[in-house]
Amino acid sequence: MFLWALFLIALTASYLSFQSFVDTSSRYFNASWGGMHWEKQIRASATPRRRGGVSVLVTGAAGFVGTHVSLTLRKRGDGVVGLDNFNSYYDPSLKKARKALLTSHGVFVVEGDINDARLLAKLFDVVPFTHVMHLAAQAGVRYAIENPASYVHSNIAGLVTLLEACKSADPQPAIVWASSSSVYGLNEKAPFSEADRTDRPASLYAATKKAGEEITHTYNHIYGLSITGLRFFTVYGPWGRPDMAYFSFTRNILQGKPITVYRGKNHVDLARDFTYIDDIVKGCVASLDTAQKSTGSGGRKRGPAQYRIFNLGNTSPVTVPALVGILERHLKVKAKRHVVEMPGNGDVPFTHANISSARTELGYNPTTNLEAGLKKFVKWYLSYYGYNPRSGGGATKASKSL
Repeated sequence: MFLWALFLIALTASYLSFQSFVDTSSRYFNASWGGMHWEKQIRASATPRRRGGVSVLVTGAAGFVGTHVSLTLRKRGDGVVGLDNFNSYYDPSLKKARKALLTSHGVFVVEGDINDARLLAKLFDVVPFTHVMHLAAQAGVRYAIENPASYVHSNIAGLVTLLEACKSADPQPAIVWASSSSVYGLNEKAPFSEADRTDRPASLYAATKKAGEEITHTYNHIYGLSITGLRFFTVYGPWGRPDMAYFSFTRNILQGKPITVYRGKNHVDLARDFTYIDDIVKGCVASLDTAQKSTGSGGRKRGPAQYRIFNLGNTSPVTVPALVGILERHLKVKAKRHVVEMPGNGDVPFTHANISSARTELGYNPTTNLEAGLKKFVKWYLSYYGYNPRSGGGATKASKSL
């Protein structure tokens, strides 16, 4: 009886172990990532093709800035692996098209979320990334009123999940991440300097980016992560975000629809420090190239680590009506303007970057003005979407190679 009891116990234990193996294997094989072929693709994409090249994990790689940064790094011979969740904040087909562009240049993009700690741990286990370019975020000032939870999920929880993975990685990567000019909030001193107050955000989006700056400082201080934050000023250009004003203005002007132009108090025109994507990319890459190594290991700090914040802007604010005028010239179509007072949705009346620190430490020097930048954007827009003036100004997605 005793032997039979031992046999039954052993049989039960074996069954439970086998069932656990089956369940684990099922979750593994049903996941959108993992497996020997997947790991081989990750390693191939992460391998630098130039001597002294770096290996970079780019989050938000199928986003606007992420795509351009990934392409630039890959073209100069660095190893790049992308990560993106392809959410539906704006048309996912545009993100898929950007992914196809990256794939054609040898950049592998993993479909997954930065809140997936298991996925991040696996990526760092497969590749000893030297750098992380963290560009994944829930963007947009006005959308925060409709869906505030998405901002906390992506911009705060997602950032913490990524930093946890980075602090535990061996070696720890150097991190460059996208903050925002929105952190200046209700600041009225111009131009905006990194030394100015940033404790009066005007929107939830701005508040999450400000929280991100405080969180990254904490991880730098406790765990020795090398961190550089970049405050982007109204980035625009080809492959841009459809939710931004210049993009939606272009679409509506071509379709003969009216555009809504906001203005501030006392009929003051809103103004933005519009920064062309190529200039932003130069600042991002320079931040990677000048980033010092993290000083931690296994989640423990061995010494002080580099911590920096830079403005990346164009230094030449342009009013929104002036932007519309430039678009009208390049599109050769007159806009139907509907001018209204700016609602209390978190937008600020103007932005203006002081980039002296970025000039000195990064060699950052923006060279593209709004006239030239919008000309390039319009050329891309008409090529990507197609335009038939005989159809009454409609623009339709054209089938063409990337």
